[in-house]
Amino acid sequence: MTPVISSAMTGSDLLRELLPVCEREVNRHMTMTRDWNPHDYVPWDDGRNFAALGGVDWDPEQSTLSETAKAAMITNLLTEDNLPSYHRVIAENFSLDDAWGFWVGRWTAEEMRHSIVMRDYLVVTRGVDPVALEAARMQHMTGGFDPLPDDDGQRDHSFDMLYAVAYVSFQELATRVSHRNTGKACGDPIADRMLQRVAADENLHMLFYRNVVAGALDLVPDETMAAIYTIVSNFQMPGASMPNFRRNAVLIAKGGIYDLPQHLSDVVLPVLRKWRIFSRDDFGPLGQMYRERLAEFLEQMDVKVTRFEESRQRALERARRRGELPV
Repeated sequence: MTPVISSAMTGSDLLRELLPVCEREVNRHMTMTRDWNPHDYVPWDDGRNFAALGGVDWDPEQSTLSETAKAAMITNLLTEDNLPSYHRVIAENFSLDDAWGFWVGRWTAEEMRHSIVMRDYLVVTRGVDPVALEAARMQHMTGGFDPLPDDDGQRDHSFDMLYAVAYVSFQELATRVSHRNTGKACGDPIADRMLQRVAADENLHMLFYRNVVAGALDLVPDETMAAIYTIVSNFQMPGASMPNFRRNAVLIAKGGIYDLPQHLSDVVLPVLRKWRIFSRDDFGPLGQMYRERLAEFLEQMDVKVTRFEESRQRALERARRRGELPV
């Protein structure tokens, strides 16, 4: 259910009131960020022509990546490829004026480097099938992705900015975790270094959005709490609509790159703690209701995490008995 909110403040009012927070966070980001060049993270000496230029087309035996690493790299790259979808959501719900407009442009430019470097790495090292990768990119980008929950006609769209910024607060951190673990899974120090660099960007982006939400909680606590609950309880990774996502997500979870326990312990709970969701005393009746709903949802999620870990442990034990894993 999408919350029904009545507030004297409009979406435009909120952006204006949050402008000092945005300005502060932009300044902090520009102080902390480090520009880098995608070409510096790609082993160009490994490259060679494909058949169209007289070389040899891709063959599965050319890849040194495991199936898990392939699934993670493809999923992460296609996620980054869909940047135009995310740009639209942010641009439509922020302002293109003042510090808001600067951030939209700067964030988009920084995110673009991620898909550039990852694609160059995969093509040069022949880590995955480039033809299948391009077909998947075309399909995924054509469909796009909207992180906001389905509209049931009750949401006040003047506050969609809160839903957008709450979503990316969790999503940027989730992407950081996924990139970092993917780098380790590749078994290649070059890939690991590359994805450490990408993950560092994602962490700084998360800080910007998380701190904007913190400012919104101080200004409109009930409206922001409703947005946080709605996003957490309906959260989907931005790759959910891409081809083969379910298969790849299973491999990624089994490989410990990104799974439900990590989503809860490394993403959801740390962000909620930073916002002091369960210790604040400034919620009205509506905000309190959504905080209670969030607490109930997290309890249910904790049960699912326990079941997931028990199931994974049983699967590992079966694999050991079959001799597929060391005892």
